Amino acid sequence: MTAAPAGTQPAPPSASWRPYVGLVGVMLGSMMATLGTRVTTFGLADLRGSLGAGFDEGAWITTALGLGQLISGISCPYLASIAGGRRILLSGILVFFVASLLGPFSPDLDGYLAAQFFAGLGSGTFIPLTLIFILRHLPKPMLIYGIAIYGMNLEFSQNIAASLEGFYLDTLSWHWLSWQYCLGLPLMFLCVWLGMPADPPNAPVLKRIDGAGLAYAWLGLGACYVALDQGNRLDWTRSGTIVGLLAVGGLAFAAFVARELKTPYPALNLRALAAPGLLVLFMLLAGLRFIILSTAYVIPTYLQTLQNYRALEIGAVLIWIAAPQIILVLPLALLLQRIDPKWTLGAGAALVAAACVLATGLTGAWATADFLPSQVMQAVGQSLALTSLVALVATTIKPEQAVTIGAFMQTSRLLGGEAGIAFMQTFLRQREQLHSNLLGLHVQGQSGDTASRIAAYGHALAGELASGSGAAAANIKLLASAVSQQAYVLAFIDAFQAAAIVALFCWLLAALVPKGPQLAAVPARAASPSAEVS
Repeated sequence: MTAAPAGTQPAPPSASWRPYVGLVGVMLGSMMATLGTRVTTFGLADLRGSLGAGFDEGAWITTALGLGQLISGISCPYLASIAGGRRILLSGILVFFVASLLGPFSPDLDGYLAAQFFAGLGSGTFIPLTLIFILRHLPKPMLIYGIAIYGMNLEFSQNIAASLEGFYLDTLSWHWLSWQYCLGLPLMFLCVWLGMPADPPNAPVLKRIDGAGLAYAWLGLGACYVALDQGNRLDWTRSGTIVGLLAVGGLAFAAFVARELKTPYPALNLRALAAPGLLVLFMLLAGLRFIILSTAYVIPTYLQTLQNYRALEIGAVLIWIAAPQIILVLPLALLLQRIDPKWTLGAGAALVAAACVLATGLTGAWATADFLPSQVMQAVGQSLALTSLVALVATTIKPEQAVTIGAFMQTSRLLGGEAGIAFMQTFLRQREQLHSNLLGLHVQGQSGDTASRIAAYGHALAGELASGSGAAAANIKLLASAVSQQAYVLAFIDAFQAAAIVALFCWLLAALVPKGPQLAAVPARAASPSAEVS
């Protein structure tokens, strides 16, 4: 067995069952962290109504949670290398539990926003430390299965959110959007307590902790995240708030980069990103998250806007992305042991692109069954692409790079997904306005087609409206509604075309990924990430 690099602490011996118990715990955590943002998004209207908040004030609910996750995700791998991953993870569980339990009791929106932020801080530790746990503590034969489960877990939890939100609101109450985590967190705490070894604190590093570097990263990336999340609502550069956030974020991030390159003991070793292919992998992660969350936004928006679907009915569509993830875990793990993940990554990106192209056949009559072929294809593609991507990162990084890679994977994941949603929100709005104007140019009051359509509406409404002026107004309103509906359909088709273009770009980018070692040759345990900050 290869000796650990100087300055590292080898993983302590443990009973054979402990790593699997720990795996259950960290997987529960990554599922709840992903589920949190999606359930909150689908239940946002009900949250606003229950808290007495308007549209503008309530828009900060999801921002508060995501901001907390981003700040925590940036810093928790570094802090874990100092205090130990088990301590950081158990602390995150406690913070998330308390915030989820007390959040629904908030007397006003401000209190709920504070609870959401702390819930994000707690749950933001889960995903980065899950991957570090898999790489360090799973036995060598099970490593690829842990990676496959990790990739599946992120997508599965994201796409069952609508069904859960609908179930809670139909049968229980909006409080369960937060309280659901209180059911799973005690089990997660127990599994992590029993199954995750406790690393000794790294006292020398604690004395020279890079607090300034972390503060610059929090301010820079946090301001950019808020700008992305609120940009469409505030109309981007026409808003002084968005311009100010982007300016502050850019300056703070520049200061962060300058400090981390200059200081002898950086919180994040940015030079690690210069490793061959690593920057390409992060671009792919951001690109795939961009596609996944943008299409995950487009389909529910279509169903809500044109078909008046509720959350539980939307869940019946998205479940077809979630369900195949479970079936594909074992076959995909076996496949990745025999094929270079670079090829399965490219195949997955190509399938996602094909699924988006297939969805461009959208019409105003599409419902649940019509999305089935494209969503199953996209589910297979996402499983292939994301699991292969995580496997490639696992085979590319060195043990001493674990802190930086863990932080940047979470940052790429959150900012890439947020960019996808922000882009689609603005893109759909602008394309709908464009198509509405173009269609309106062809609606002329005296033209034969327009007169025929209005006459048909008049026959349909015959006997329901007494006055002639009321009937005429109703006919015009129905015509305007038909134009608006068709404009939305065309905008949604454009959205799928845009997602297909990004997926094709990811497919081309996959060709730049260097060939990695066989997954069967990955070390059984990566050395402690404390090596990077020793």
